[in-house]
Amino acid sequence: MLKGRLGLETARIPHKDRNGLIWLSRGALTVEDGTLRFVRPGAAEANDALPNGDFAIPFQMVSMVLLGPGSTVSHDALRLCARHGTAIVAVGDDGVRAYTAPPLIPDQSGLARRQARVWADADGTRLDVARRMYAWRLGEILPASDIASLRGIEGARVKQMYKLQADRFKIKWSGRRYDRANPLAADLPNQALNHAASAVEAAAAIAVSATGTIPQLGFIHEDSGQSFVLDIADLFRDEFTVPVAFGAAAHVDKQPEENIERTTRKRAGLEMRKVQLIDKMIDRIKQLFDDPKPGSGSVSGSASAPPPV
Repeated sequence: MLKGRLGLETARIPHKDRNGLIWLSRGALTVEDGTLRFVRPGAAEANDALPNGDFAIPFQMVSMVLLGPGSTVSHDALRLCARHGTAIVAVGDDGVRAYTAPPLIPDQSGLARRQARVWADADGTRLDVARRMYAWRLGEILPASDIASLRGIEGARVKQMYKLQADRFKIKWSGRRYDRANPLAADLPNQALNHAASAVEAAAAIAVSATGTIPQLGFIHEDSGQSFVLDIADLFRDEFTVPVAFGAAAHVDKQPEENIERTTRKRAGLEMRKVQLIDKMIDRIKQLFDDPKPGSGSVSGSASAPPPV
């Protein structure tokens, strides 16, 4: 009876032939004549990348719809996207929050299977992957042969990096301190670091969901249900998270009437869009689990050879 009403009889397009993500905000996502439709009324806000208007969304040609604040979605839109394997994820402005991240259930399981395979080898390829991730961040292969030693070396480097960035932005820095029971007790740069880290973790959650990899199977982080998300977020701590945080702290220090959380999130969102951070994260995930060379029996690009940085 409903054949054709929502286009449910048509075949799904494989995700490898789709064009990635589409960002929508401040509008209504509905279905009309079997077509996904997004309507944005009123006047556009400053720095808004999407103009107002009435858009037909090529839902079969994207893997994920990122639906920002001020938006609504109809039941028919959810049904249509679910039928064609297109995920709908609720996010904050520019992806600085990920409120929902349902499994994408991609039509290929290759990345997840390679992730699980190398993760299961705790004393071999799992450590190689961790060393590779540290090498991407720090620009060199670390000599340590166990994860605890790697974490110790990285911790010392991070302390030095915080100091250098504080000097760059000319803000007072007394060390990384965070009280989970009272986060507002932290000084301005520490609060900014917390907010910037949350924004980058949301971007990483989107990237992990989009690639169909397994968030629980981390290589550096272990206990969290989002361990792999935290691993990916940390890849961008030095080049993205800390500069954004310290820049926001320096700004609010000069203009104390402004809110540090809002300022940090706005700066993070604008910079994420500018540098296409989520696209970079997706590329890194794919590089991390590249197919090994035939007969090699190891992860391509493991720590046995310097990875690109």
